[in-house]
Amino acid sequence: MPYRLTINGETREVDADGDTPLLWALRDILGMTGTKFGCGAGLCGCCTVHVDGVATRACQTPIDSVGTAGIVTVEGVDRTDAGWRVQQAWIDLEVVQCGYCQPGQIMSAAALLAGNPNPSDAEIDEAMSGNLCRCGTYSRIRDAIRRAAHLAKPAMETAQ
Repeated sequence: MPYRLTINGETREVDADGDTPLLWALRDILGMTGTKFGCGAGLCGCCTVHVDGVATRACQTPIDSVGTAGIVTVEGVDRTDAGWRVQQAWIDLEVVQCGYCQPGQIMSAAALLAGNPNPSDAEIDEAMSGNLCRCGTYSRIRDAIRRAAHLAKPAMETAQ
């Protein structure tokens, strides 16, 4: 059955069964491989995307449950203010080690900052608790979220 999904601001058509996980629609059907498969049970956070701004496990979200909600993936999160700030802080602080979990980490951090622009360490820990990192970059992740909270996206220069 065809489904029309709004992903990173674009309408995309997916021909799949309604119970197909959003993760497989993104990766296998649409070729958007930034969202990673980790555990398949919604426990590790690798597959995190935003559905109407809420951090959501794509491996546990059937496409028929998305409806008309806007989906943002790691490929498009930099178009949001919080997403840009998080990605810039990740780069500035060299957070990534192996990198496999980082798309999910970035998506969870961006959702946190979009709803809470200056979180405490306890709030950061709570928001990020469902994202696992086998390399143990948790302290760098927390430092990057703190940094992102205080970054300002540069204004775009206009041609004169």
